[in-house]
Amino acid sequence: MKCEKCATEIPPDDSFEHSGQTLCEDCYLDVVATPKTCDPWAVYIAKKTVSQDMILTAEQQKIFDLIKTKGPLTLEQICADLGISEEDFRSNFATLRHMELARGCKIEGQVCYALFDDQSK
Repeated sequence: MKCEKCATEIPPDDSFEHSGQTLCEDCYLDVVATPKTCDPWAVYIAKKTVSQDMILTAEQQKIFDLIKTKGPLTLEQICADLGISEEDFRSNFATLRHMELARGCKIEGQVCYALFDDQSK
């Protein structure tokens, strides 16, 4: 049996079913444990625990810096500029949103990403 996401061989008793797909444990966890941008509890916890010396991962810092220098940007622009997948962007952006560093907004009907305190957009 193979994982339908990553094609890794998996024993039948170690497989997981999700949305009609047979997945290995790693892919299953990636699907069900993906951070959500709209999570009030995560925002509350992030605001209570974040300090002035906040530490971002290298990927989160790159996304934040790109939005800061060139934003607002679309998902496609960010992924192309940084050479990352949409999945990587979304999981890293969720943390930036929870920390109220970046946010999504609509510009001329298109979803873009901007700094949280940039209210001009």
